[in-house]
Amino acid sequence: MTENGDGFIKSPANGKRAAIKAAVLLVFIIAAVVVVRYTMVRGLLNADELGALLEGAGFWAPLLYIAVFVAGVCVFVPGTVLMTLGAAIFGPVQGFVYAWMGAMLGAIVAFLIGRYLGRDFAASLVGEKLKKYDDAIEREGFATVLYLRLICVPYSPLNFGMGLTKVRFWDYFFGTALGIVIFIFAFTFMVGTLKEVWASGRWGELLSWRIFVSIALVIFSFCIPKIINKAKGSLGLKVA
Repeated sequence: MTENGDGFIKSPANGKRAAIKAAVLLVFIIAAVVVVRYTMVRGLLNADELGALLEGAGFWAPLLYIAVFVAGVCVFVPGTVLMTLGAAIFGPVQGFVYAWMGAMLGAIVAFLIGRYLGRDFAASLVGEKLKKYDDAIEREGFATVLYLRLICVPYSPLNFGMGLTKVRFWDYFFGTALGIVIFIFAFTFMVGTLKEVWASGRWGELLSWRIFVSIALVIFSFCIPKIINKAKGSLGLKVA
């Protein structure tokens, strides 16, 4: 038996177990994509269907929505779809709170799935060239996760992908919590505000400060990657 730099013991038994777990992860991801694209789940991902479902849940509606969000993150439903549904159903304020909670819990679950099923296999494949990046992510986990969140790397793949690295859980947690809050707030505030105007029929409010602020926030959130890269360039730093 040999040991790699990550502390992973290379033995026939460990290698076989890691390969089996990685195969389970791959099957899970493929199944998740198939379920979302080709089953009745896809039909639930609209405001009318999900709204009717949540209306029947009464007091438990927020918890049910958060559970749907968590499941959606784990089966690769686009976060913007889930946020749009939450903002349209609950409004800008509650929609933001519930969407952020769902996104965080979904990120944690997906990360733990990736960590448990895929990390051993990933560690067994890490060579010297990749090991330095893996070690760097461990050292600078919070900054790395925060940067990747701010530049809007696809949400679900990043959740699972981070689980394959050496990043510490709490670095991942706080980097994600801070990195997603701006975009989720901006997006849900815009969608929720527009929905309220549409529902009330007061079209004059389309020129209100709330609409302009919400749109400005969304535009700003999309500009964050360029701002970060420009700041890094001006400081002579390499982009992670």
